Amino acid sequence: MFSRTAPAVRKTCADRSWMMANDQKVQSVIRKMALVSTISSYFIGCILIGVLGGRWLDGYFETGGLLMAAGFLVGLTAAVYGIYHVLKRTLGDDT
Repeated sequence: MFSRTAPAVRKTCADRSWMMANDQKVQSVIRKMALVSTISSYFIGCILIGVLGGRWLDGYFETGGLLMAAGFLVGLTAAVYGIYHVLKRTLGDDT
């Protein structure tokens, strides 16, 4: 007797080249999403840690917001530095 799955198996074998091309597209999209996620994490994490650390130091030393602003600048600098290295490593892989 004939199997009911035989046409489906033949179709998937014939479509294997389409699946491989589709896999490359999916991997490209996933890689781009990972890069965007990494960049946003650097911005949010570094700046948040800098601001919260500066706010805590403001409360401890009673400087009235000066150290919070300094913490923001330090966090922003750390974020830009980290993103630069991530982009350098990522773009170095593609070339």
